Amino acid sequence: MRIVLPGGTGHIGEFLSRVLAESGHDVVVLSRRDDLALGPGVRCVRWDGRTPGAWVAELDGCDAVINLAGRTVSCRYTPRNLRAMMNSRVDSTRAVGAAIERAADPPRVWLQMSTATIYAHRFDAANDEATGIIGGTETDVPGYWAFSVDIARAWERAQQQADTPHTRKVALRTAMVMSPGRGGVFDMLLRMVRLGLGGSVAGGEQFVSWIHDRDLLRAVEFLLDRDDLHGPVNLAAPNPLPHREFMRALRAARGIPFGLPATAWMAEIGAFALRSDTELLLKSRRVAPGVLLDAGFAFDHPHWPDAAQDLVCRTRYGASVPSGRA
Repeated sequence: MRIVLPGGTGHIGEFLSRVLAESGHDVVVLSRRDDLALGPGVRCVRWDGRTPGAWVAELDGCDAVINLAGRTVSCRYTPRNLRAMMNSRVDSTRAVGAAIERAADPPRVWLQMSTATIYAHRFDAANDEATGIIGGTETDVPGYWAFSVDIARAWERAQQQADTPHTRKVALRTAMVMSPGRGGVFDMLLRMVRLGLGGSVAGGEQFVSWIHDRDLLRAVEFLLDRDDLHGPVNLAAPNPLPHREFMRALRAARGIPFGLPATAWMAEIGAFALRSDTELLLKSRRVAPGVLLDAGFAFDHPHWPDAAQDLVCRTRYGASVPSGRA
């Protein structure tokens, strides 16, 4: 297939584009830079994420679009950064939708990145696509957390509102993607473990939803092939676990028996130093991949201890990019 990846130069896009190309697909990455060397089989085309340009022609006649564009959430949640997160996601999604609308030969499928953060902060049950509670109304969490949910809603709404009757649309409600490449969440967590800081945070009862990078790749190819699947799809392993257990398994995989725990206020100080926000650590994201499981998708890494062992091993031996299609 010919696959276009708007915003495909980030952590996920880098390994996704490479493995798709290795699987034989013709991959085009849309980026604010057009001078990037992205590997064999991957071509880079310039766009600004907002307005039409020469890049629009890449969507006309392609088989699939996987839109990954959006400002990183690893930042301080200041009003300016929250606006940038909102605008970068909504504007780029609208631009992609407008390009598909005017295409003479539109792509048959549009996979649109979204986030598992759209769901409520909860401990009692997992949020799946059919029965999950959309968050933003909780009274026992910081009020500004609701803005993350607002961003997710607006992001998905921008895709839904695009008039693309010949293109199947899927919103990828993605949990934390665990890949050993530099700059990803796993890289940050492993660095904390090595420094002896990999203990539980604020008691560690909040749930962590995650997905191994190989399963993310396999799920994307599964969704590209399955013409009967559309709407929101949770990209998350089927076994989320409390933060305390999550970090314990990561320490065991790395062979480090102890991790200094942190209170909520200590986490605030650490997040400030890292120019990040504690919502990423403290929100309980308990998510289940109902659509994928019902459709027969089998996870290679459904349990975190085994996934952590694999990722640590790849880190040690330099295999940062997952293998291709199973």
